[in-house]
Amino acid sequence: MSEQTRECNKRYKVGRVLSEYDLLDLHDSLPDLWRGESSDPMSLRELADHINIAVLERAMEDAGETPLDGESENAYRLLTGDDVSVGMQTQQRSRLTRAGIDVDRLEDDFVTHQAVHTYLTDALDVSKDVETADPVETGKERIERLRGRTTAVVENTLSELQNAGHLSGGSYDIFVDVQVYCSECETQTQLSELLAAGGCECE
Repeated sequence: MSEQTRECNKRYKVGRVLSEYDLLDLHDSLPDLWRGESSDPMSLRELADHINIAVLERAMEDAGETPLDGESENAYRLLTGDDVSVGMQTQQRSRLTRAGIDVDRLEDDFVTHQAVHTYLTDALDVSKDVETADPVETGKERIERLRGRTTAVVENTLSELQNAGHLSGGSYDIFVDVQVYCSECETQTQLSELLAAGGCECE
């Protein structure tokens, strides 16, 4: 990482939360994650979710839990997702409460993308150097990250259903395929092929 280690500025919510949950490595990597110096850059919303998932995972660990791969991500989605029913959200809150987690306090500690932006720019004095990145590549990277998250959520959900006896079967492999249909030329193409070709058969 090109930036030197910074102390958490507890006058800001992001700094206070990362300090209280002992997420100092994540704190030090925030500028890099935002600017994408050694990996794909993350948007402020993605960065806020990344912080909140880490907070949730640390809370689970402090309560004596050992989260499996993707479990903390799925738990966060069940708590905050717009597509999650009230019943599923209540069930997830109850599960965390039984594990000894103060869910109300946990949710109060979740940060917003505005808070992340304020912390990066004001507390850490970080600016995002806007370069002329290839918009197609940027779009492909964003979609691939979403596909990866979708795969993790599906795998974790199927595992939970199997463990609870609601789903039979063996080990499932998950494939997330995105097809794009053009109503003008009536062609259907895989998204990756469409992006690589620069469009469909329409002039």
